[in-house]
Amino acid sequence: MPLTATRPRLGFLGLGWIGKSRQDALAAAGCAEIGPVADPALDGAFDSLEDLLAEGLDGLVIATPSALHAEQAIAALEHGLAVFCQKPLGRDAAETRAVVEAARRADLLLGVDLAYRHVRAFATARDLVGSGALGEIFAAEMVFHNAYGPDKSWFRDPTLSGGGCLIDLGVHLADLAVWTLDLDPVEVRGRLVGEPVEHFATAQLDQVRLACSWSLHAGRDAVIEATFHGTDGAASVRNVAGSFYDFRCDLLRGTCTETLVEPPDDWMGRAAVEWARRLAAGERFDAAAAAEFVRVAEILDRIYRR
Repeated sequence: MPLTATRPRLGFLGLGWIGKSRQDALAAAGCAEIGPVADPALDGAFDSLEDLLAEGLDGLVIATPSALHAEQAIAALEHGLAVFCQKPLGRDAAETRAVVEAARRADLLLGVDLAYRHVRAFATARDLVGSGALGEIFAAEMVFHNAYGPDKSWFRDPTLSGGGCLIDLGVHLADLAVWTLDLDPVEVRGRLVGEPVEHFATAQLDQVRLACSWSLHAGRDAVIEATFHGTDGAASVRNVAGSFYDFRCDLLRGTCTETLVEPPDDWMGRAAVEWARRLAAGERFDAAAAAEFVRVAEILDRIYRR
């Protein structure tokens, strides 16, 4: 049977800050019916996923701790619900592949909140790369330094989180590299600093260099940058004034800079809205997108093994 071609009815598993912001974005877009919530810490909400599965939903938005993502996503998919999940989809590539296979078997739309794909500045840089305007891309430098550490203890338990800053922040950099450059690296070298999970990580993935950290002495809230160097120019995306939300994209040629994108850009929640609109249109399993979810997870696994 085709999925609903009207507004899908969505449930929400976990309604902390991220879950609530995605719920608000979906409500504001009007592309879905906002259904019940399961969060044991929230008065008036259901306690568990099992409660939601009995509610006649079309899809589920998951915003729970990372250790729960794969199991919960698979349960929802096997129950016939499309899934939009916070990153990482799994703590490693094996968990990620298991979710993807569940979505494939059920032929249901699977989305992951790799939100930076939906920032205009990053999309503009990707367009420049893809158009050939920069010539041959021979190097890329990407960083995500968060001057704060995570405020939940489970982030620092590798059995619950899957790792430290690399899987928390570096996943976005790896995803942007896959999305922008179709990166599928032959050479992978990495360095991790910190125990029991890393608070600083660097990696070389063929021509792409990544760095990410928690609690770095950055002099500002965050440093988020991606520069793609080509033979005919470069595209540089940078966060503005240490913001986690405001980004600029510059086209660089020699000593000249042309600013192509500046804030504001209300991008938070766009990934969830796009998924819900695709769900409303009757879309099912997207093999190409799912393959990229797995490729990103495999890249992170290879860095951790180094």
